[in-house]
Amino acid sequence: MSMKSRGEFASKHILSRNLALFLCFASFCAGMFFTNRMLMVPDAKGIPRISRIGDEQFVDCDLKTKVVRNEASSSRGISGSQHSIQTVDKAISDLEMKLLAARAERETIMKDPMISKDLKNVELTLKRKYFMVIGINTAFSSRKRRDSVRATWMPPAEKRKKLEEEKGIIIRFVIGHSSTSGSVLDKAIEAEEKANGDFLRLQHIEGYLELSAKTKTYFSTAVSLWDAEFYVKVDDDVHVNLATLGMALAGHSKKPRVYIGCMKSGPVLARKGVKYHEPEYWKFGEVGNKYFRHATGQLYAISKDLATYISINQNVLHKYANEDVSLGSWFIGLDVEHVDDRRLCCGTPPDCEWKAQAGNICVASFDWRCSGICRSVERIMEVHERCGEDKNALWSTNFMQTKSTF
Repeated sequence: MSMKSRGEFASKHILSRNLALFLCFASFCAGMFFTNRMLMVPDAKGIPRISRIGDEQFVDCDLKTKVVRNEASSSRGISGSQHSIQTVDKAISDLEMKLLAARAERETIMKDPMISKDLKNVELTLKRKYFMVIGINTAFSSRKRRDSVRATWMPPAEKRKKLEEEKGIIIRFVIGHSSTSGSVLDKAIEAEEKANGDFLRLQHIEGYLELSAKTKTYFSTAVSLWDAEFYVKVDDDVHVNLATLGMALAGHSKKPRVYIGCMKSGPVLARKGVKYHEPEYWKFGEVGNKYFRHATGQLYAISKDLATYISINQNVLHKYANEDVSLGSWFIGLDVEHVDDRRLCCGTPPDCEWKAQAGNICVASFDWRCSGICRSVERIMEVHERCGEDKNALWSTNFMQTKSTF
């Protein structure tokens, strides 16, 4: 090969090598450029910039701190929102309960023919606040018992009116109607009401086996007529100290869903023919079982929430043979505070007398063996004299210290 040929070959070889080096360098630069673009993360607010090279991480600590703060703030915001939602839900629930109660009250008033048109208008437009409503359960045949109560612990007409106005305490004998409209029995009650003005007539047919139904109707009617804090049921053969009862209930003011009485749990009587036989004994489990805790029927009290609950649901509340068992069953499954106050079930003298002498005056006195005061017409005056509270106690006691005046 000539020298010229070798020179041309060398020149071409050098050019090719230089071009290859240039292309390699250009490829490297292009590779670095695209690699950097892939590693870049948009600088978004609230998002930390993280780049990965191998197993190493690079984090923008300032931005991460902001994210943590934002998350904490968001958590507090969510928690506050949940609390607000719960508050709103409770308020809505309370309003729904009041609306249902108002509807039930209106229906009860409008359906009762014993309530005059003028009274209906007054009751529907303006209802004042009361402390307690006391319903004395009575029967057509119990005229002498009623008179004995009027002669002892129940104030006469003028003082009863004063009691309503000054103390917010309503007292009424509670009775329904006979099975025959306009019967002699109904007319006798109407005459007695005209003379004394102390009855609450119910839309209910009287009968011993209908006491559970009567109890439902009583609470439903009472809560529709009087806006009270407590509603009391007592039998007409029980002695009551009104001031002591008021103070016992005042200790539970402001509490929702309170059920106060002498709590008991007696046996479920399955055998027919015995007193207090329970036809639905099988619902309480094995024979020989006991009832759930409930207040004895001689005297008990419930708060307005529970009376309203009974009024709203009266059509679906089940009735057992025994009235006190029925009442207790209506509160099963509800968030109700059961208050066992033994002052509501003292014995007759000497029991209540000894307690009074010791400074522990009883709310109610009766004989357990008679489910009331035995021969109450003859003996209630003796119980009143030996176990009764001071005559001025009712008028000197302020039951509403923490509440607005009437």
